[in-house]
Amino acid sequence: MTAIRTHTVIDSPIGALTLVAAGDDLCGLYMAEHRHKPDESTFGDRSAAVFGEVESQLTEYFEGDRTEFSVPLAPVGTEFQKRVWDTLRTIPYGETWTYMELAQTLGNPLAIRAAAAANGKNPISIIVPCHRVVGSDGSLTGFAGGLERKRFLLDREHGGESDVLF
Repeated sequence: MTAIRTHTVIDSPIGALTLVAAGDDLCGLYMAEHRHKPDESTFGDRSAAVFGEVESQLTEYFEGDRTEFSVPLAPVGTEFQKRVWDTLRTIPYGETWTYMELAQTLGNPLAIRAAAAANGKNPISIIVPCHRVVGSDGSLTGFAGGLERKRFLLDREHGGESDVLF
């Protein structure tokens, strides 16, 4: 039996965030103008009932008081995508990896494009920190919420400054 989906929209320093849950598990976090955002008709009814802890942890993150998230997640994707998304969660707060490092950590340095594609389709942005992956020269590349938001998140994690090129 499939869990009933619900959603809510919260304010954040990077604009409105749409949170989607399947039962009690977070299965989506989408920014305004989010590339690869599913059709909103799949988000279920609007209800803030199950999102209190997610909203609290996101507030703590944006205030600089949280470096890891502990909410239950249920991303929907292929087995490979889920492996990539699990691996993204191991990138330490305030650090960045290149797409090559991501592919190497997955055990296949030739899978750079596949890892990058899975990274780009991450349905739970911020909490699954796809923003921590940068180009081989350290430049900001591809982010479903736009490069300005990626810069903001990286700057926030670097204490207001980022050594990542823009």
